Amino acid sequence: MTDPNAAPPEGEHPPAAVHVVPVPVLVGVFLALMVLTYLTVEATRFDLGGWNLVIAMGIATLKAALVAMFFMHLLYDKPFNALIFVAALVFVAFFIALTLLDTLEYQPDTDPWTLGTSSAAMGGRQAEVPREPFRPGC
Repeated sequence: MTDPNAAPPEGEHPPAAVHVVPVPVLVGVFLALMVLTYLTVEATRFDLGGWNLVIAMGIATLKAALVAMFFMHLLYDKPFNALIFVAALVFVAFFIALTLLDTLEYQPDTDPWTLGTSSAAMGGRQAEVPREPFRPGC
């Protein structure tokens, strides 16, 4: 009989700790992901104003949590790994929020730029962009 605490022979790797998720659980998670994807598509059919983004991000967060817990095995892993994963997600959300704040802050300054003229150079007036008539076949 071999000693389970003995070192493996030279050139061999020690057996890995593997957690096998039962097939019914994986099928259940797959079906849940399909239902959530359907809900995401159906949510686009309703105009709820600013809530559309909140609903879409909530569904996406739930789908990401299912993938992380079952397909990445974080549910069965050490809690420290889940903590690191969640901390990484919090930092990503924080940096995206900072970027959005910066974008919203400078939006009025970019409008005249898209027209080719700064509003300061025109004394605060909007620039008029000459439009050429549509000529089919040109």
